[in-house]
Amino acid sequence: MKIKYEDLHKFHTGILRKCNLDDFSNDSVSLGLCQTSLRGVDSHGVRLLPHYVNSALNGRKNPNPKFELTFKYPSIGLLDADNAFGHAAGMKAVDHGMEVADKYGIGVIAVSNSSHPGAMATMALKAADRGYICFAFTHADALILSYSGTRPFFGTNPVCFAAPRKEKDPYCLDMATSTVPWNRVLVHRGKNLPLDEGLAVDKHGNLTTNPHEAVALKPTGGYKGYGLASMVDILCGVYSGMAFGRDILSMYKADIKTPRKLGQFYMVMKTDGAIEADNFIFALQEMTNQVRNEPSIKGEKVMLPGDKEIETAKERLKNGIPLDDITYSKFVELSTEFNEKLIVFDED
Repeated sequence: MKIKYEDLHKFHTGILRKCNLDDFSNDSVSLGLCQTSLRGVDSHGVRLLPHYVNSALNGRKNPNPKFELTFKYPSIGLLDADNAFGHAAGMKAVDHGMEVADKYGIGVIAVSNSSHPGAMATMALKAADRGYICFAFTHADALILSYSGTRPFFGTNPVCFAAPRKEKDPYCLDMATSTVPWNRVLVHRGKNLPLDEGLAVDKHGNLTTNPHEAVALKPTGGYKGYGLASMVDILCGVYSGMAFGRDILSMYKADIKTPRKLGQFYMVMKTDGAIEADNFIFALQEMTNQVRNEPSIKGEKVMLPGDKEIETAKERLKNGIPLDDITYSKFVELSTEFNEKLIVFDED
């Protein structure tokens, strides 16, 4: 089943409005989920809407947060998100980061008392679309197998970096520090499909392809991914004053009425700190062009991070965003419950 981006965005906005989200939160969450699916990152896209609705109605997420920003140093702030939706907290942090960067060249905003922010690219691209460089991080509950360990300690803690270039779409790296995101396991569980080899482990720390037995993911690049996950938890947990490691509440197993109090961390920079802004824009475009023209193996092409998502967005903007059967059926339920029309894409 496919739905046009505009119709899917309208559906999300309508559902979330009836869950009493304020305008800023609604705009942030609707854009975040729909844009992520548009870019092909389905694990962190619209399939999360039913869970987010449940979170809003049961008290885990605050639909009308009172953000509070404080500064100890001029270029470093702490945003207390008041248990807001993670997308709203991230968007607000980036807004403040850009304001601070305009004055000092760099704006660092740590976020406390947040919730799941979906794909970090949503926030980083907001800054990059406006001409800024942006680093974006968040942490998660323990899901990565510790290197040489038998159980997880750190989460799939993503690393995201975005920067503007001459072409319309910015460069954007957005990756989990695990081989795949945990939502990939959940998708395979729902479809009763086996996982690829080498991605997940069971409760004994042994590799498994059975999504129902998987309790942790392998870190990407072995100890390197594990190390990056620890760095993210330091920034989002330790630095932001939030829980870290195994003390972080589970997204799906914890009481839905209990806020998870997650941290996020953003660093927003002007592009002209070392060279002129135009020089940065053109040089990054030249790098982009050179990489894409590198020799490739037969039937493939060399791509930069974000290129696949850019191509997918163009295709899905034209042909609609596909929904798996489980997500579609849940959307039908939401449509009935909230009296919000769901329009299926007609390819004719």
